[in-house]
Amino acid sequence: MEVSVLFQTLFRTVATIMKALWTAGVLFLVNVVFAGVYPNFRTSLEFKRKYDEKEWWETASFYQIYPRSFKDANGDGVGDLLGIRDNLAYLKEIGISATWLSPIFKSPMADFGYDIADYYQVDPIFGTMEDFDALIEKSKEVGVRIILDFVPNHSSDEHEWFKKSAARDPEYKDYYIWHPGKMIDGVRHPPSNWISVFRGSAWTWHEGRQEYYLHQFLAKQPDFNFRNPKVREALRDILRFWLGKGVSGFRIDAVPHCVEIAPDANGNYVDEPRDQNNNDPDDYGYLNHIYTKDQPETLDLVYEWRKVMDDWQNEHGGETRVLLTEAYSPIEILMKYYGNGQTNGAHIPFNFLPLEWLSNNSDAYHYAQTFNTWLSNMPEGKRANWVMGNHDNNRIGNRLGKDRMDSINIMLKTLPDISVTYYGEEIGMTDVWISWNDTQDPAACNSNPDIFEKFSRDPERTPFQWNDGKNAGFSTADKTWLPISDNYKTVNVKNQRGVARSHLNIYKELQNLRNQPTFKFGKSEVKAVSNHVLAIVRKLSGEKTYVALLNVMGEQENVDLTCCLQNIPSLLQYELVTDKSTMRKGDNVSSKSIKLAPYEAVVLGGSPSSLENYFSYFINA
Repeated sequence: MEVSVLFQTLFRTVATIMKALWTAGVLFLVNVVFAGVYPNFRTSLEFKRKYDEKEWWETASFYQIYPRSFKDANGDGVGDLLGIRDNLAYLKEIGISATWLSPIFKSPMADFGYDIADYYQVDPIFGTMEDFDALIEKSKEVGVRIILDFVPNHSSDEHEWFKKSAARDPEYKDYYIWHPGKMIDGVRHPPSNWISVFRGSAWTWHEGRQEYYLHQFLAKQPDFNFRNPKVREALRDILRFWLGKGVSGFRIDAVPHCVEIAPDANGNYVDEPRDQNNNDPDDYGYLNHIYTKDQPETLDLVYEWRKVMDDWQNEHGGETRVLLTEAYSPIEILMKYYGNGQTNGAHIPFNFLPLEWLSNNSDAYHYAQTFNTWLSNMPEGKRANWVMGNHDNNRIGNRLGKDRMDSINIMLKTLPDISVTYYGEEIGMTDVWISWNDTQDPAACNSNPDIFEKFSRDPERTPFQWNDGKNAGFSTADKTWLPISDNYKTVNVKNQRGVARSHLNIYKELQNLRNQPTFKFGKSEVKAVSNHVLAIVRKLSGEKTYVALLNVMGEQENVDLTCCLQNIPSLLQYELVTDKSTMRKGDNVSSKSIKLAPYEAVVLGGSPSSLENYFSYFINA
């Protein structure tokens, strides 16, 4: 009776497949039936699996370089373009698809390049345009694409456009946001109560023009007026120039700040309401920024910039040039960055939920909620991305714990689609304490010695640690622009290349796994299997199933995957282990009983059943 039922099930399954694939000319389904009944039978016909092709960026590994801190080629203590060029092979070694560079344009460096004085020139501290061309040439040779950091919200006050605007040049007088201010009891006051991200009023008086200008960041960073069509076109021209130089796309800085509410009928700006939880009137958090952030017109700018990318590709050919956007905004707004159904937006709206939601105390359910929030809100057909660190946030080891550094990289590389790594996270670099006297970050310098550490981003921007030599191999200078970490003797690339389970080698193994079809084309499931253990499951019909298991807490755990995950192979194999693991790569384990040491993270793999393998040939053919 059982054999009869088996045959009925087999033939029903075969009939379903035949109906679905008849027009494809599949003629040998009977071979599958015989293979299922007689295990030693092998069909002589092989079917090649086919998957939907994906563009380069859809499963890419991006890597952020802070140019001042990556590699100093000329010995002045500051990183430069030739230092990057000379080390692109390292990025290729660790599996990077593209690297985005924090700003390299000509700048007085009031905000380390985010105050641009000329969008068409390279700042001398980083090199020359010839150095940039050499970088592009080398990038094409090595196969690591270059993404530039584009800053559209503001320029430097030393930019020619601002100087001309301040002088009321007819062509440029409305390039920036100007206002005469308010007269109260005979005293002139700023136009509104708006506060700068870097503390204090967002309005500064200009003696020459006799008006206030708006700056949501430093006073040396005046905001553009995006209600002026000439400004929009001028900035689009900048994008086209650098596309012509050979870049593969742009990361767009501070997008939510680009547009403010328009003035009222009398030409005045509305005050923003108080945040009652903040009592520091100079602090950015003192106000709720309902008029200076996330205005609806901001999305139109993103769509315009995407059109520049698409138009360029249509005209010049080649692979897709991508748009990456920075926005710390509510999830419902971020999803609109992808597009509106009729118009495409950013290819990659950066996903900062891991930076904003996760902490040293987060349990597995919190991790699962963080990742699934993005996945469940993402529009159909778009690609997810995962950002675990950047130049504005403490490093992973300080924010989430040194014991979790490998775990975070495993999450980063096994979650679907796109990963973004901040330089140094692949070797486990951590924040460096910087004294008040050595502090460079304007966000901190605008405060005072008692509170500067709360605002400083210098600790996560220190020089990259290449080896155990002078200045960690970063520079031959006597003094580097920021101090080198004291741990560079052990935490460096050279040392970790020779240690089997080092952070670097774990990272490289993960990159190799990402090249498997399951990770490129498979489905994903993110689930907490207990309070302390997170599972990331990747499946693809006919291919190996992978399960990343991460114990995010400091207690030993024993988990049964069959109780909470469906269709998991009964026998799994260790595909990747860390220095916290007692198991070895290649060891087998039952999916019903898997032990995890405190903070241990592993990747397990299991093959589908033989019958599933046979059917998958037809399904994927």
